[in-house]
Amino acid sequence: MTATPALDSEPVSSAGVRIPPHQRCTLANGVRLILIPRHDVPMIAFEAVVRGGARLDADGREGVASLAAELLTQGAGSRQPYAFADAVEGAGGSFDADAQSDAILVHGQFLARDRELLLGLLADALQRPRFEPAELEKLRSRRIEFIKAAKDSEPQSLIGSYGRALLFAGHPYGKPIGGSETSLAAISCSNVLQFYHDHFGADRLTLVFAGDFDPAALKGAATAAFASWRAAGVPLAALAAPARVRGRRVLLIDAPGSAQTYFWIANVGVARSFAQRAALELTNTAFGGSFGSMLMQALRIQSGLSYSAHAGFHRGAVAGEFAISSFTQTASTPKAIEAALQTLSALKQRGVGDAIIASAKSYILGQYALGFETGADWAAALADLDLYGLPDSYIDDFGRELERVDAVAVRQVVDSAYPDAQDVDIVLIGDAARIRGEVSKFGPVAEKPLEATDFAPPPRSAWAR
Repeated sequence: MTATPALDSEPVSSAGVRIPPHQRCTLANGVRLILIPRHDVPMIAFEAVVRGGARLDADGREGVASLAAELLTQGAGSRQPYAFADAVEGAGGSFDADAQSDAILVHGQFLARDRELLLGLLADALQRPRFEPAELEKLRSRRIEFIKAAKDSEPQSLIGSYGRALLFAGHPYGKPIGGSETSLAAISCSNVLQFYHDHFGADRLTLVFAGDFDPAALKGAATAAFASWRAAGVPLAALAAPARVRGRRVLLIDAPGSAQTYFWIANVGVARSFAQRAALELTNTAFGGSFGSMLMQALRIQSGLSYSAHAGFHRGAVAGEFAISSFTQTASTPKAIEAALQTLSALKQRGVGDAIIASAKSYILGQYALGFETGADWAAALADLDLYGLPDSYIDDFGRELERVDAVAVRQVVDSAYPDAQDVDIVLIGDAARIRGEVSKFGPVAEKPLEATDFAPPPRSAWAR
C-alpha cells in the first residue's frame, strides 16, 4: 500500500484545496484500491469505477451499459430487488449506479458501523448482479416513456443527444448514453448479460473509499471481498480521438407548433488531459460559464433574446464537445443564433480582457473549494483522477495555476480549444415551418421529425444545397 501524506511544510494553494492523506494499492487480480481515511464524521463514502462505459454499447443497442448500471442496484447476490433496497434504506445508506461514456460508476455512503454491509452489497452488485428480466422490462419501458414525455414537455433535455449523434457520427461519443426509443426496444436480457460478461471485471475496477475507517482493516476486508473476481471477458478497446468538423451544418428537429426554439452550437473540443486546464476553465467562465459571461450579456442582458445561455466543454478520455446551448422565442430564432455566433467570433478575435480575467479568477477560486467538502466529494474526485490517469497536482496545483493565467494564456486556449464560428454543427428543436427558411443562412439544413424514435442524424447527402 502506497501512502501519500500531507506535508505541512508545503504551501497550500490559494484555492485552499489539497488532496487529503490517502493510500493506493493494486490487488493481484488488477483491482485498484484507494483509501482516504477521514474521521470528522462517522460515515464511509464509496465510488466504484468500471472502466469502459457507454462508449462500448453495440450499434443498435445503445443504452445497454446504462441499463446494466441501473440493474446493479435492482437485486444482487441472495437479495431480490426489494430486499436489496430494504438493506440500503434500513441502514440509512445510499447506493446508486449510472453510466457515463467512459465508465460505469457505483457510488453511495453508509454509516461507518455498517462497513460490512456496505462491502457486502457492493461486492454482490458488481460480482453477482441478478439482472432479472422483469426488472429489465420495467426499466426499459420507463426509459422509453421518459423520452416520449421529454419530447412533449422538455425537448431541450434531448438536444445534446441529437447534437452528439451528429457531431460524433461514427465515433463512440456519438452514442446516446441512455439509449433511444428504437435501441431500448431492441435490448434483451441476453444483451445485458453479454455486456456484463464482456466489460465487467477486476482488471477494469477501481474502488475508492473515503471516511471513518482504519485503512489496514478496510484494505483487508475489500481484498477478501474482491480478490477472487475474474477479469473482464474482452480487452478494453482503445478510443480514437474524434476529428473536428469543418464548415457549418444545421440540423432542424421539427417540433410543429413549438413556441420556442432550443439551439445547440458545437464542435469537438479538448480531452480531460488538456494541459492548460486552469486557463480553459477561466476562459469558459468568462465566455459562457457564469451569469456575467459574454454569452449571458449578449443573449439576455443586452438583447433580451433568451433567459439563459451556457457554454462548456465535455472532456473525456478523448476530446468531447464544446457546446453553446440556449433557447429563444420562435420569432427571434435567427437573431439569437446570430448573437451566439457573433459572441464566439468576438472571443476568437479579441480574447478576454484583464478585468474580466481578474473577475473570473475570483469567482472560480470562491467556488472551487466547495466541491471538496465531504468524503463523497473526495471519493468522486480521486476516482476521476484514476479514471483519466491524472496526477494529484490536477487538484493540488489548480489554484496556483489559475493565479498565473494571463491574457497570453487565455489567447492560447482560445486558439487551440475553441472552434471558429464558421466551423460548427448547429442543432435546433423548433417549428420547422416557421424557421427553416430563416436558419438556412447559417448553413445547409437537414430536417428530422421530433417524433422519430432515434437520435441518428440524416445521411450526409441530406445537407446538399
